[in-house]
Parts: sequence; structure tokens; C-alpha cells
Amino acid sequence: MAKIRHIAIRAEDVEATAKLFTEVFGLELVQRRARGPIDLSDGDVNITLLPLRLGGREDEERPGYSHIGFTVEDQDETKRRLMTRGARELNPVNLGEAYYESKYQSAEGLVIDVGHWRGTSPIGDEAVATAKG
Repeated sequence: MAKIRHIAIRAEDVEATAKLFTEVFGLELVQRRARGPIDLSDGDVNITLLPLRLGGREDEERPGYSHIGFTVEDQDETKRRLMTRGARELNPVNLGEAYYESKYQSAEGLVIDVGHWRGTSPIGDEAVATAKG
């Protein structure tokens, strides 16, 4: 079974939103990224706060939920199932040791990340490798 590990939220003020989540809900800072995104975690699920104008366009995004990310045991099989159901692959993202993900857009337009994120608990073979140290 897949596990939800990452939810992205567009925010007008990422600093204020990060302060809300850390002070009210006790989420921990995972990292601050170039150009403004902030990653927070409860240890199982990350919340990534994305600026509205991350790419510099005035009309880029509106505040609110942007996309959801899942960690899975078999990325190739998950990709196959997504593509069979009409999804299309978007740009894969590899951001060093912090995390990596493949992006897909479902036939209905939902953006879904499949990958692994620093600050979240592992599943499957990843959990075994982490336990062995």
C-alpha cells in the first residue's frame, strides 16, 4: 500500500504559514529551499509551502492545496498503473539528498508526486534499509 508523504500548499506568505504550522501544530522545519519554498514535517508526512509566484509569473498560482505525494514500494509498477489510467508524466524532480519525485497528472487534472521526502518515515525496502543503518 502507498503512504501519503507529501502535501504541497501554495501560500501568499510562506513564512507566516510556516510559523502557523510550527507554533500551532508542532511541525518541524526540514529545510528552506532557494526561491522560497519551506518543507515542514510531522515525521510521517511533509508539508511543502510554495510561494504563489515561484517561477516569477504574476498569475502563476492561487493560494491553497497544490498537489499530493505518495511513497510507494514499487515506483515502476505505480507508474505503469498511472499511465494505464490516462495519466501523463510531468517533469521528474531530483533535488539531491533532500528528496526526489516523479510527477504525474491524472486524466482529471490532479497532480500526483511519487517519491521519497527527507523528514518522512520510510516504507517497504526503504524502511528495511533504514533500520539496518
